Amino acid sequence: MNDIAPAQRLDRVLDRFEQLAIAVSGGVDSVTLAAFAHRKPGLAVTVIHAASPAVPEEATARVRGLSDTEGWTTLVIGTGEFEDSRYRDNPSNRCYFCKTNLYDRIRTLTPHVIASGANLDDLGDYRPGLLAAAERQVVHPLIEAEMAKADIRALSRELGLGSVAELPAQPCLASRVETGIAIDARDLAFIEKAERHLADIAASGVTLRCRITRSGVVLELGDGVSAQKHLLVEITQRLCAEAGRVFVGARPYSRGAMFMRP
Repeated sequence: MNDIAPAQRLDRVLDRFEQLAIAVSGGVDSVTLAAFAHRKPGLAVTVIHAASPAVPEEATARVRGLSDTEGWTTLVIGTGEFEDSRYRDNPSNRCYFCKTNLYDRIRTLTPHVIASGANLDDLGDYRPGLLAAAERQVVHPLIEAEMAKADIRALSRELGLGSVAELPAQPCLASRVETGIAIDARDLAFIEKAERHLADIAASGVTLRCRITRSGVVLELGDGVSAQKHLLVEITQRLCAEAGRVFVGARPYSRGAMFMRP
């Protein structure tokens, strides 16, 4: 399929479906899939978004806004993962329990095939959520179309989705919490507030994460922040002090830094 344009590959993958329920987090992958599928003639799409303390409010707002402008049929739901102690305990396979709750909840709402926004790049990581998806016959059209993140960003631009194509990678807020530390909605609210505040100051496209560790809060900074590092650290210290939290310090960004494999 690699000699065919990514959009054509995706279109061919979607040919076999008449109806899809697409789980949309609000990130570039699932949003682009939903927009493309919704515009495909003969395919009925329902967008399903899980609102949760682990999902940034701006992601939920993005899905609601696109639903209005794109004319999507959208359900914003709660999935109950915070009522599941297996999820709250934050084991190395926490994502499995998150996706179990998500897909099981979606199945109660629709008989249609469930699709995710997983892409080819995701296959290189440890992704327990993909096991939950496999157990529930969830399909991954972007993976089937052999589309990586760069392909998806390009397609988003083709679709005219505005700033969606430039959205930074944004895993759920629970991913900022070190494995084994219980997931607490108050911690996630602090992380969201701090990262939103810092992102308003940092240069566009710079990766930053506020991590919850056993020692306290750690600020991780990606490339391109050398001129702003002192200010970002100072702001994080102030936010921690206001919230009664210990600020440990700053370090270079490392993908999956809070995750410990089983």
